[in-house]
Amino acid sequence: MKAYLYQSYGSPEVLKQKEISVPVAGPKELLVKVYASTVTSGVTYVRRGIVPGSQLKTFLMRLVFGIRKPRRPILGYEFTGIVEAVGADTTLFKKGDAVYGTATGLKAGSYADYLVVPETWRWGVVSKKPPVLNFEQAAALPIGGMTALHILLKAKVNKGHKVLIYGASGSVGTYAVQIARYFGAEVTAVCSGSNLPLVLQLGAGKAIDYTKQNFNETGETFDIVMDAVGKINRRSCKAVLKKNGRFCSVRSLTEEKESYLCLLQEMIAAKSWFLLSTEHILSIS
Repeated sequence: MKAYLYQSYGSPEVLKQKEISVPVAGPKELLVKVYASTVTSGVTYVRRGIVPGSQLKTFLMRLVFGIRKPRRPILGYEFTGIVEAVGADTTLFKKGDAVYGTATGLKAGSYADYLVVPETWRWGVVSKKPPVLNFEQAAALPIGGMTALHILLKAKVNKGHKVLIYGASGSVGTYAVQIARYFGAEVTAVCSGSNLPLVLQLGAGKAIDYTKQNFNETGETFDIVMDAVGKINRRSCKAVLKKNGRFCSVRSLTEEKESYLCLLQEMIAAKSWFLLSTEHILSIS
């Protein structure tokens, strides 16, 4: 099978297409023919071996992924495809199922023709693809969607809340705008001027171009301020947080859960939810 491997950290040129053996599914695993994956900021950080602006995070990332060179040669953390084969002890999936999910914590990523994933495991998730999504749409949903959902649920977003989302036009931000609206919140989005039409289309009631206006100077206060890009902190938001307001950020630890995917699928089925993403899709098939 074809796969994109990297043996050293660096620019996109370190990715090399090679022919390798098709992996074999174990007793409780699925062999998935990958149709699409994504290119996210997280993937580029791992490929480069650098977390911009943070020597500590770079060091911690290298501890996980390899100090001098990558331990896991195949990148790719999201996928969609068709189950090609199942292990003898699998019970939740069958050959021919359309599936999507994440490759978090696995030995090989999704930048390949085939990927082996367990039916269940601690770090990632796999689920049947919602029929209303095509393969490209489904590939871009899991990580950005689950990250935004986890953070907003932890912040206890609810109907009537005023929510400000900083970095609303990024992968996590676009989902956060839609999720907050789904729960009945009133959303103010902060992004660059070129993306104002996008965030308004996604459901934001107001949009602020951060290059022209400081969100701290609007005179409004919010129940929740969410940092969707890791560039602000609670102290910098003090002026716009209500007395018992909550600040939340992508810097916090998040989880990937089957229940999150199920809830996202319910949101997708709701006609009021748009489902757009700014992730780049990598077509495998």
